Amino acid sequence: MYEELKYWYLRDHKLFWTLSMSQIKQLCIITGFKTAKKGDTIYFSSSDVPRIFLLKKGNIKIVSVDDEGNETIKEILQKGDLFGELTLEKDLEVNEYAKALTEEVSICSFLMSDFEELILKNPSLALTYTKFVGLKMKRLKNSYSNLVSKDAKTRLITFLKDWSKREGVFNGNQVTLENYLTQTDIAQIICTSRQTATQLMNELEEKGLIHYNRKQIMIGDISQF
Repeated sequence: MYEELKYWYLRDHKLFWTLSMSQIKQLCIITGFKTAKKGDTIYFSSSDVPRIFLLKKGNIKIVSVDDEGNETIKEILQKGDLFGELTLEKDLEVNEYAKALTEEVSICSFLMSDFEELILKNPSLALTYTKFVGLKMKRLKNSYSNLVSKDAKTRLITFLKDWSKREGVFNGNQVTLENYLTQTDIAQIICTSRQTATQLMNELEEKGLIHYNRKQIMIGDISQF
C-alpha cells in the first residue's frame, strides 16, 4: 500500500507526467518520504548529501542566512513546490534552510545524483524540470525586484495579494487566508522589522482593509489593494 501511495503521488505531479508507468515505479525506488511537524527543520543547504525535495503536503519556509547571521524568508512553499539543490550542483555560497510552517508537512526527496541519472535517461523529464526551475527563478527574481524598488507598505500589500492568489479562499472580492505565519515571518518576508510589520498590519486593519488574528487573515475587498 505504501509503494502504491508513492506511485500515485508521483504520477499526479505534472513534473512526471511524461514518464511511463515503469519509469514512475523506478522513481519510487529512489524516492524517500518523510513527515515533519510545525517548527521542524527539514533541509540545510550545508548538508553533505545534496538532495532535491518535493513538497507533498503543508507549507514550509525557505530561510536565507547572510554572513552576519541575519535571516530572511526567501520563499514560502506549498504543495507541489520543489526545493533543495535545484541547479543540480552544490552552491557553497548559499546558506539556507527549510522549516515546516504548518502542523502536518510531508515531503519526498531524491539524491541529486540519482535524479541526475534519471534526467539523463529521460530528455522529456529534463525539459519539464528546466521549465519548473526557470519559473521558480523568475518568481524569485520578481520578488527580489519588489524588495529593492518598493517601500515596506507596498511590499506588504504585494505579498498579501500574491499569497491570496496562491492560497486564498475567494468569495467575490473577499479573501480568507489560513494564517500560519507569525508577524516575525511576515517581517522577514518583506525585509523589515517586526515592529514595522505589526504597525503596517494594524494600519490596514484600522482602515478596514483587513481583519486578522493568529488563525486567519481576511481581506474585505482585494480590489481595494
